[in-house]
Amino acid sequence: MITLANVTKRYGALAAVDSLNLEVPRGEVFGFLGPNGAGKTTTIRMMMGILKPSSGQVFLGGHDVEQEPEKAKALAGFIPDRPFVYEKLTGYEFLKFVGRLHRVEPDRLLHRIAELLEHLELTRWKDELVESYSHGMKQRLVVCGALIHEPRILVVDEPMVGMDPKGSRTLKDLFRSLAVKGTTVFLSTHSISVAEEVCHRIAIIQRGRLIACGTMADLHSQAKNKNGNLESVFLELTQEPRE
Repeated sequence: MITLANVTKRYGALAAVDSLNLEVPRGEVFGFLGPNGAGKTTTIRMMMGILKPSSGQVFLGGHDVEQEPEKAKALAGFIPDRPFVYEKLTGYEFLKFVGRLHRVEPDRLLHRIAELLEHLELTRWKDELVESYSHGMKQRLVVCGALIHEPRILVVDEPMVGMDPKGSRTLKDLFRSLAVKGTTVFLSTHSISVAEEVCHRIAIIQRGRLIACGTMADLHSQAKNKNGNLESVFLELTQEPRE
């Protein structure tokens, strides 16, 4: 469902993302880890068509994001690290607006709004202005918006920021259930425990380059510490050599 083929993003002499190759199939929760400044958000912005790669191609559901942007983006939902919403709309109005942008059929849209608000525990606030929502509530509303058109691909950048434990649990359960139903979930996160808990496979990027990718067993096989948790494996694999 997601293919990155030799994707590179350069800013002058700096390669923020350098010849990145990834394949993520249908129904997988795929974790994307890396230190600060590793190139995770730049990669996601290229996947969503916000940034143009310097070279290489991104395919969503077989559609080239640059050559067929509308077809590619129609298959995808995006949850950014910061919830950007129209705060002078109510939660219900915001979701109705997003659904119309995605051309969701009117009767289906009303059903989806009610379904998602209930699932993300926002029904009681649906008629309140978004400006009155807490950060975690806004993040849950953005999740509703990303799922309103039932995308086959969900791309997520740091979804747990500002979430309380209950909200975090709701999202983790949601990602699992979406994958079971065939949705591909691409999850970029700093939370190693979240990746360890919900992801089928994990990629680790450092200085724009892919340094490891696979199941937990695969990652352990690449590390000297065969018995450690994902945190210890991550720290070992991303350790910078001493000068």
